[in-house]
Amino acid sequence: MIRLVARAAAIAGGLLAFLPLHYLWKLAGRRSPWPQLFLALAARRCGLRVRIMGAPVSGGVLLAANHESWLDILALGGASGAAFVAKDEVRQWRGVAWLAGLNDTLYVVRAARQQVQAQSDQIRDALAAGRAVALFPEGTIDATRDVLPFRASLFASLFPPLPGVTVQPVAIDYGEAAADIVWLDGESTAANARRILSRRGTIPVVLTFLAPLAPAAAGDRKALAAAARQKIVAALASAAPAHPLYPPQ
Repeated sequence: MIRLVARAAAIAGGLLAFLPLHYLWKLAGRRSPWPQLFLALAARRCGLRVRIMGAPVSGGVLLAANHESWLDILALGGASGAAFVAKDEVRQWRGVAWLAGLNDTLYVVRAARQQVQAQSDQIRDALAAGRAVALFPEGTIDATRDVLPFRASLFASLFPPLPGVTVQPVAIDYGEAAADIVWLDGESTAANARRILSRRGTIPVVLTFLAPLAPAAAGDRKALAAAARQKIVAALASAAPAHPLYPPQ
């Protein structure tokens, strides 16, 4: 309990310190660096020790990563400064939605086919403006540790291709610690967060920024989604070829 309270207090303190600075940057009409710095701080306070491999692409880029835990947002956001694409249900989580809004989160309604184009246009506009946008194309977290098929619809914003905009696959690897942070059957988000924040020790995580993919070369969104997934699967398998958590697929 002491560890949980101390970590939560440190995260809250960082938020209170960064908020005024964030709004000052916004008032000046400048892109605020403070959400990225807060995510990096929160990741550290949660016990994450982030190691970056490869080079993140700057400017307009769609980061496509495998999804392991809510900790992914802290690690990837703190490392890249990207705005995230989230499911529309997040809007209903009041405190979380407010925090997500500080980082310009974009929302998608998966069940509303008639809104696909409008949602795609939002992501496309952000990319065209030179913003890094991150998404988890699996659309969910799989407790088996397999990398699920990527949803091709989430890549629709890249067609027709935008000049200079690429897709960069990112492999997120917690190694042996993945077994400690995964959602247990029937475990709520709050319960999972309490368990992780109460955990002893640190959580090493490697973010491998892989070679970017050109949408025009892929041809269509299905091929692009499959190519991004394959790069991530190969990276995880090569990083730990005998690791039972990431079997070759």
